[in-house]
Amino acid sequence: MNESKDLDQQNALSLDALRKRINAVDGELLSLISERAQLAQRVAEAKLAEDPDTVFYRPEREAQVMRRIMALNEGPLSDEEMARLFREIMSSCLALEQPVSVAYLGPNGTYSQQATLKHFGGAVEGVPVATIPDVFRQVEVGQVAYGVVPVENSTEGAINQTFDMFVSSNVRVCGEIFLPIHNNLIGRRGALDEPIERIYSHSQPLAQCRGWLAVHYPQAELIAVSSNAEAVRLAEQDKNGVAIAGSHATHYFDVDVLVRNIEDLASNVTHFLVIGREPVGPSGDDRTLLLASVHNQPGALERLLEPLSRHGIDITHLESRPSRVQPWHYVFFVEVKGHCEDGPLAQALEEYEGSMIDIRVLGSWPSAVI
Repeated sequence: MNESKDLDQQNALSLDALRKRINAVDGELLSLISERAQLAQRVAEAKLAEDPDTVFYRPEREAQVMRRIMALNEGPLSDEEMARLFREIMSSCLALEQPVSVAYLGPNGTYSQQATLKHFGGAVEGVPVATIPDVFRQVEVGQVAYGVVPVENSTEGAINQTFDMFVSSNVRVCGEIFLPIHNNLIGRRGALDEPIERIYSHSQPLAQCRGWLAVHYPQAELIAVSSNAEAVRLAEQDKNGVAIAGSHATHYFDVDVLVRNIEDLASNVTHFLVIGREPVGPSGDDRTLLLASVHNQPGALERLLEPLSRHGIDITHLESRPSRVQPWHYVFFVEVKGHCEDGPLAQALEEYEGSMIDIRVLGSWPSAVI
């Protein structure tokens, strides 16, 4: 009995010592984070002294910092978890320099908002808008500094409206986000105790969950709405209705997650692009999006791709869209590895000058870090 009591006392002393050490470390962290924030303020002052119109958010610099942190990390937290922590620190420090405003497809609770927070951190000034074209317009007129738009889903393919907007817009791509998509059945508390007659969601999640819906609610009316958040809002008010959305949406409505992860494919990811007005410098690991207009002639696509192939440029995505100029005339979106200022890619782009192929660089940006 005495041995057990002595052991309990030793454990209590050990636990108390660990807690004291944690408190001490927390104090050190607080001091270091405050010092970093003060340095960020000094950086802002130095930038403004050199250029009153300076751009504070530099995607290439942020990507380099994040990669360095992940390379230095020795655990036990994973590289990605450590990078997420530093993302929030950098987000708050950047807000001290200059708040970053970002438009996304709203209302609050959408996957687009979730992607925005993942990329820019919690200190971002989010601006929800009604449509993807509205995101482009907000950036074009300078109402916001950046926008976040979905460009492709791993199961449903390209978001055509986004690609079509790039044809007529003058924005630049300056970042990317890969967001794992987990669709959930969401509704009022106790909603499953009532007959489910209506299921609201954006058309994409409805398509991503068609198999699950066919098995569990074959008689329910599937209602496509403008966004997942709008679907949750409608389900909140509907005694016999539920929504399909991400769990993030439950933060903004009086609803619960009723069934988790109902998507047909677990490996469901949506690719988002960050759009802005300023070019982004090389980060060391970059991607570039090209918009190409080719004449409708035999071998036109081969002539488009040949210079890229010859210079060893890795093509990561190829998408075609009607040009809307004349019937059966198409434009091609070509995503490649590398920065447009890098030697091999820059040399390949030079070869298109004076040719029958019109090439526009829509932007170069750092490859997604997390």
